Amino acid sequence: MTGDGGDVGDVVRDDRGLPLAVDRPVRRVVSLVPSLTETVALTRPDLLVGATRWCTHPAGLDVARVGGTKNPDVAAVVALAPDVVLVNDEENRREDVEALRAAGVACWVTGPRTVAAALDSLSRLVRGALGVATEPGWLTAARAAWVPRPVPAGPDAVAALEPAVVPVWRRPWVVVGSDTFAGDVLLRLGVRNLYDDAAERYPRPSLAELRSRDAALVVLPDEPYVFTPDDGPEAFPGVPCALVSGRHLTWYGPSLAEAPRVLAGQLARRTLGPATPPASAP
Repeated sequence: MTGDGGDVGDVVRDDRGLPLAVDRPVRRVVSLVPSLTETVALTRPDLLVGATRWCTHPAGLDVARVGGTKNPDVAAVVALAPDVVLVNDEENRREDVEALRAAGVACWVTGPRTVAAALDSLSRLVRGALGVATEPGWLTAARAAWVPRPVPAGPDAVAALEPAVVPVWRRPWVVVGSDTFAGDVLLRLGVRNLYDDAAERYPRPSLAELRSRDAALVVLPDEPYVFTPDDGPEAFPGVPCALVSGRHLTWYGPSLAEAPRVLAGQLARRTLGPATPPASAP
């Protein structure tokens, strides 16, 4: 594969280590990942021809919409004749990726579990798949924003951090578990996820179990479930809750440049639920 900034014969690999199976410079991109849609739109907007309906950044994005992240219109994607489709191993379904590949469409799979892995993934995507020779300013800014916030060194340093639970859904409750990008982001911001040792990446504990964890903080993002001051904190009586931007907590892309500042400010602003839970809090 060759890009505008690459040499003939260069091999670029996605997060799974698979080479991008395109023997010409990429000219048409469809993104099924909101954070990567923003990445392409701010780096090589001329390449982006399609995105999901959940791709909300940048505002006013004018490209063909091809369904959702979990239910893309595969035929519509293929009809756009993309050179590559950007997907995520968690956000998108394997069967859709396989259907695209069966139709002859190259897919670039991402799946970073840490901030460091995200920065590396984005660098390979921008330089390799998008053919950008010079690192874009937002990526340079993202590196600079996270350098002062390394992962705490050693188990004792981690144990000293503020213990928290991080719901991402309710009815049923779903929380951030082990080996997640969001968990690494919070760790670097001084928050220890109490489900970081779970067997699953997204456990489904009961509310009673969540309350029994003795969390000092409940982190409530506004996506995928839209937690609000009136929807979420009431389930955790007496425990401080921080309402945070899901985009800055879970997206890996240009938002990484401002994520430490935005999230640190939101984590510092606490909402306290009622002293006792309402009888109907599910």
